[in-house]
Amino acid sequence: MPTTRPRHQVTETPAVAAALDRAARRWPDEPRSRLLLRLVQMGSEALDQGIEEETVRRRDAVEATRGKYVDVFGDGYLAELREDWPE
Repeated sequence: MPTTRPRHQVTETPAVAAALDRAARRWPDEPRSRLLLRLVQMGSEALDQGIEEETVRRRDAVEATRGKYVDVFGDGYLAELREDWPE
């Protein structure tokens, strides 16, 4: 089919074949080419979900430690630290 979009060729290695076989159990009436597209979409969604979960974990860690170490750095700590910075 003519297209102006980039095309990608995928060799059905054993790992790709196994993924397609698993996908075929979930979507039994789909051709393998469409299964591949579904796997790409699901992989993308899984990556997005992982990024969101990591963001939540980091935000929770910041919230859990906020205000716990106020006595660690004395008055003028930042000014003293910045004295060594180039201008």
